Amino acid sequence: MNKFASLVIAGALCATAVFSQSSGKKLQIAAIFQTSIEEPWDGAIHQACKKVAKELNANYEYSEGVQAADFEKVVREYSERGFDFITGDAFLAGEEPSRRAAKDYPKIAYAFGSEFNPQGPNYSVFDNWIHEPAYLCGVTAGMMTKSNTLGIVAAMPIPEVNRLVNAFKKGALSVNPKVKVKIAYIGTWFDPPKAKEAAVAMIERGADYLFAERFGVFEAAKEANVFAFGNMADQNSLAPNVVVTSCVWDLYPLIRKSMDAVVSHTWTGRNLKDWSMMAAKGSYLAPYHSFETKLPPKVKNKVNDLTKKIMNGTLTVPVIETQLTSD
Repeated sequence: MNKFASLVIAGALCATAVFSQSSGKKLQIAAIFQTSIEEPWDGAIHQACKKVAKELNANYEYSEGVQAADFEKVVREYSERGFDFITGDAFLAGEEPSRRAAKDYPKIAYAFGSEFNPQGPNYSVFDNWIHEPAYLCGVTAGMMTKSNTLGIVAAMPIPEVNRLVNAFKKGALSVNPKVKVKIAYIGTWFDPPKAKEAAVAMIERGADYLFAERFGVFEAAKEANVFAFGNMADQNSLAPNVVVTSCVWDLYPLIRKSMDAVVSHTWTGRNLKDWSMMAAKGSYLAPYHSFETKLPPKVKNKVNDLTKKIMNGTLTVPVIETQLTSD
């Protein structure tokens, strides 16, 4: 068992013990999202909050589709109601509003998605550090492609997206130096028709494996009989004959760790990055499902070997956050 997993278990036991000795006030968790929870990034946060709330018998409420102009108002509403832990996507439009509100409620724990530093004393930050499973998807694509052309459909060229797409390309090139990678940034977090359109264009240019960093790629892949890799969650059920595997972001360790700190009164503003890494089981490669019998043993063995090296720290997947351009 790695050290991060041990800490998660120890923290969970400690927090449960502390909570059982408390005054009996039910814990309250809130999540605020700028998009629908159908969007995988927000969906990952939502699922983790639900799971932790159930474990701690806490009250969990969330607001989705919150516009930028209303973000601070919603944060303050949950704060005024006395919620113990408030989280959400933030970034871009939600970043400054959530930080402003947190300053006025120093006894409440806040954790929001951000590429910037935490804010003392109570505002922590996190991000989807799933470049490691993205690298493994790239390795699989690089070994499986017949056209030596891969495609990536991504949101926008910001650090959290760039490190995933660069890792995918890096993984592919590590096993197949002949690979060429095409990329399209759709300029938004959630626009399935636009993502599909970008995927169709890549397929027409020869791409036979696509990294669906954004939602909407699978329809194009199904119609063209090519393959894809999901992102944020195990998306095989959306297109079982198309999705080889997915990069999974599991926020359970991060949300559970956060709630343990809230309950034990040890919360402080910090960067929660480590709890999204593969070593902490905060990210991983989804099962192959029906592709378990379709992928050659040499591909699966290579991925398994690299997974072990990432988990034990003997392989470090580089973090490259510059904008990727098409070959």
